[in-house]
Amino acid sequence: MRRAYQYRLCPTPTQQERLDWTLDRCRELYNACVQERRDAYRMCGVSVGFYEQKRQLPAIKDARPEYKEIGSQVLQNVVERVDKAFVAFFRRIKARQKAGYPRFKGRDRYDSFTFTQAGWALVEGRLRLGGIGSVKVRWSRPIQGRIKTVTIRRDADHWYASFSCEVDHVAPSAPDKPAIGIDMGLEHFATLSTGKHIANPRHFRGGEALLARRQQSLARKKRGSNRRKKAKLLVAKAHRKVRNQRRDFHHKAANGVVAQAGAIAVESLNTAGMVKNHSLAKSISDAGWAQFLTMLGYKAEGAGVQVIAVNPSGTSQACSACGAVVRKDLSTRWHTCACGASLQRDVNAARIILKRAGLARQAASVA
Repeated sequence: MRRAYQYRLCPTPTQQERLDWTLDRCRELYNACVQERRDAYRMCGVSVGFYEQKRQLPAIKDARPEYKEIGSQVLQNVVERVDKAFVAFFRRIKARQKAGYPRFKGRDRYDSFTFTQAGWALVEGRLRLGGIGSVKVRWSRPIQGRIKTVTIRRDADHWYASFSCEVDHVAPSAPDKPAIGIDMGLEHFATLSTGKHIANPRHFRGGEALLARRQQSLARKKRGSNRRKKAKLLVAKAHRKVRNQRRDFHHKAANGVVAQAGAIAVESLNTAGMVKNHSLAKSISDAGWAQFLTMLGYKAEGAGVQVIAVNPSGTSQACSACGAVVRKDLSTRWHTCACGASLQRDVNAARIILKRAGLARQAASVA
């Protein structure tokens, strides 16, 4: 299976200029490919595909010699990104969804380029990139598996290298640990069927005041000025801090759940639809349920733990003891049933999720 490892890069000023230059050339090529496809269809009714544009790369290098300084596979990946954008566009049209025609990328909307088999090497603890040089890397953990691609990404004023690796698949282990159901929430970030709550840190709420001040400062700056560029960078840094805090929390929470579970039952949440509820949209986005469930899935797969997604409909209304429907609104935080069951609402929902996944018997036998 694939696993990604991300590390912070520490380029010199010269290397950073080369990274920015390479990223700008890749963005320029991306926009040119989008333009060619759009014009070919509008003027001639002809669809230009991936291989047609890929075959034009040698001619582009002859016409624009600066592109000879960029690896061929990096440029091919740019063309592949354009092709994926158009494939997704036509898929959405076929599914009668909001199409969203592929757009041109401004400087703030194109932030990475990818090396595949060639153009990079690990030499004496540094990452050597073709046309850029040997870049210092902050190795926070060892890389496992076979490296397939290396993606260089810009995030505000930081640079990162992401290594996509093939690692050996772990066969599911014997269920010597209890199965656990998880109910996602806002009062508590998550509640386990064991009765444990994972607190909701609300990182965006904590950084909202600073972000608001910086966005107000940005709005006062004249467009195109150096002061606006500096203010824009400060806004990006504020967003990055919240994003990193949330990601770190999700990693730790997912690791904690996987370490104690023989199998995991979760809700199949439509978070994209849930954020349309404007009264809860900010809180749902701040919690980041989708990112957490994605992390939980691949961490569980790596540990040989099965994850089962169930239909979330009615999990907060049914009784985990007898199955009867007990109606309650969001303000009612305690579940009480005529059968005698009395427990916290989210714990009851987590146990319903566990039952729907068919893991309750396993949880009882291990316990």
